[in-house]
Amino acid sequence: MDVVNDWNGAMAGVLRQAYHYSQREFAKRLGVDPRTIVKWEGNPNLQQESEQQQILDMALWTAPDHVKARFAHLLSRQTDPIRDPTREPQVVPESQEWTDDDMNRREMLRLFTMAGAVIATPQASQALDLDRIANRATRPDTETITQYETLNTHLWQVFMLASSKRKVYPLVQDHLATLVDALQRSTTETTHRQLCALAGDLFQLAGEIHFDGNQYTDAAHCYTLAASASREAAAYDLWACAMTRHAFIGVYERQYATAAPMLDLAATLARRGNSSLSTRHWVAAVRAETLAGLGDFDSCQRALDDAEQVRNMTGTIHNGGWLRFDGGRLHEERGTCYTMLRRPDLAEQVLAGALAHNLTTRRRGGVLVDLASLGVQRGDRDQLLDYGRAAVELARRTGSGVIAQKLRGLQDQMTALPVDDRLRALHNDINELATAS
Repeated sequence: MDVVNDWNGAMAGVLRQAYHYSQREFAKRLGVDPRTIVKWEGNPNLQQESEQQQILDMALWTAPDHVKARFAHLLSRQTDPIRDPTREPQVVPESQEWTDDDMNRREMLRLFTMAGAVIATPQASQALDLDRIANRATRPDTETITQYETLNTHLWQVFMLASSKRKVYPLVQDHLATLVDALQRSTTETTHRQLCALAGDLFQLAGEIHFDGNQYTDAAHCYTLAASASREAAAYDLWACAMTRHAFIGVYERQYATAAPMLDLAATLARRGNSSLSTRHWVAAVRAETLAGLGDFDSCQRALDDAEQVRNMTGTIHNGGWLRFDGGRLHEERGTCYTMLRRPDLAEQVLAGALAHNLTTRRRGGVLVDLASLGVQRGDRDQLLDYGRAAVELARRTGSGVIAQKLRGLQDQMTALPVDDRLRALHNDINELATAS
């Protein structure tokens, strides 16, 4: 989808400035080598290749409104205009991005139904359209599958870059439809498994978008299909991650007894996977939070210690998409566990240290809510209100259902304190988030 025609090096630099990113951070967010950013900005007239243009298009399309406005403003101030400065960036209006939730949901349910059939019974799906299968041009070949894999990677990158995750949803849904169609046309076991792995990857991304939007039932459907596709592909790490994401739903709904057995299965799958990947360490980190929710301090500590072993790993231990665990979040996760276990003496320093780092919006929101929870545990209203209000503001700005859900958990804890005007105002702010979601 073209947002701006003919990106060049100078325009890429302007977009980086609009995001207020360093060259290294911008490269990390886009999933390119930092030297690529230096090359772009060192050659203002350098035309981007089509693949690079697609990355930049999606980075602008999913940007917050204030970034889009700053991008347009900075472009208009170019002394040597890159393009007509009076022409605004061609950004898809938000009203067109998610105009009909029911229609989007029906389309996703249709894809669920079709994907379930072609994943489970590839031979039956092939027999449905023999004329198309007879035409070799319609068969997914190695080059096509590589392109699908590249797009999967780009979509994960854009998802992590986007402040509002649901803006990525139309792109993911379109690509899922393409993968389901390709699965119908696959004619070999090898191709079928490759496509199942890609579908397992992308259904996890679709689930993440639904999860962030507080649509837990739809997220669970996506994770279920991701697990089925991963099983068909015999991709144990991918399968374990799908199970772990599904268990996350129980964690966020505080149904810890439900999440625990799913995580036990995920741990078993991870042991059958690639030992050079961090899958089993991520499962351990999620298990730690579940054990904290169950009030088991000693088992939680052991699980956290297991997760900490990721720091001893070398090489490429994750892929930046469906598996991103590198230990960088362990301070936050340890702080969350100690908060749930009502150990503010252990949680405070860990969470404060985590907040000092450059966190994504969703992660920062989670840390703010945990610090507000410590305020409740200590009876410190100022701490509760300062961090609670900051989390509410993040949830408003991004529409993140994950932050909103954590705030509702905080709201339950606040009932332990006598109500005054300030607490009542925070209650009302959190209620408004629930109404808006």
